[in-house]
Amino acid sequence: MEICKLKPSTKDYLWGGTLLKEWGKEAPTPTIAECWELSFNEAGPSFIASGKESGKRLMDVASKEDIGSLPASFPFFPVLIKLINSADNLSVQVHPSDEYALCHEGQYGKTEMWYVIAAEEGAGLYVGFKRKTSAEEVRQKIQNGTILELLNFIPVHPGESYFIPSGTVHAIGKGVTVIEIQQNSTLTYRLYDYGRIGKDGKPRELHVEKALKVLRYEPYSRPSFSPHTIGSCRYFASYEWNVEQRSEVVAPATSFASITFLSGQGTFAGLPYQKGDTFFVPAGKKGEILGQGSYVITEVLKA
Repeated sequence: MEICKLKPSTKDYLWGGTLLKEWGKEAPTPTIAECWELSFNEAGPSFIASGKESGKRLMDVASKEDIGSLPASFPFFPVLIKLINSADNLSVQVHPSDEYALCHEGQYGKTEMWYVIAAEEGAGLYVGFKRKTSAEEVRQKIQNGTILELLNFIPVHPGESYFIPSGTVHAIGKGVTVIEIQQNSTLTYRLYDYGRIGKDGKPRELHVEKALKVLRYEPYSRPSFSPHTIGSCRYFASYEWNVEQRSEVVAPATSFASITFLSGQGTFAGLPYQKGDTFFVPAGKKGEILGQGSYVITEVLKA
């Protein structure tokens, strides 16, 4: 494969906003909650948007050699990258660990991270608990609708990142736009949803008892990473970079690289880019950025 621009699958949930449409994302719905930018997931695959393979699913075209030996060694493509825009609060949720999920759900769990692209004044994220708590207290707070009192609310600003290991309670607040880089899984336990009604006219399903078994009840401790690294684990390693005029991107010999531009415009490998565009760089390939702006690059560096 050559370097290619990607077209995402889009998702419209009841909390979705209009910002991603303003960035040029196309969808048959009036709002977009999520764009699955880099996805080998059947629930929302990404498509090739440039070159002779344009219109095909990336997962159908990319070979093991294109993906790279490290990500190809996983039982599934390890990473999923989304753009998320919230016009309302997302549900309070938690993801189980691989060990728990494989034992009880027959699938893998999820670790993820958020990098803030835009935030309205006062907007923020709920990440972890303010203090040590217990299953009994969390259950009671859910029942009486005061669970938010226990959660660690963080007002956020563009350029900040938050790493969320499995077991960490979390929720994106109203008015936040992030790039979410996550383990490739859709397994979520929802604790609280503000009593909202879904499109089917029924309250959205909660998974309280399952969630209580996997929650980390200690206060949230934000991990630190080396400069330019915004998150790293077995399933992904992501970095933030700025470009002015010219920069070269080289994918490792053992892993693809994925680039999502968060600002600016120009060309990458001869293909035009603007804010929100994502590209797939096959393992061992390199491309030149001509232009300006900022981007997040993601690779797989562990097996």
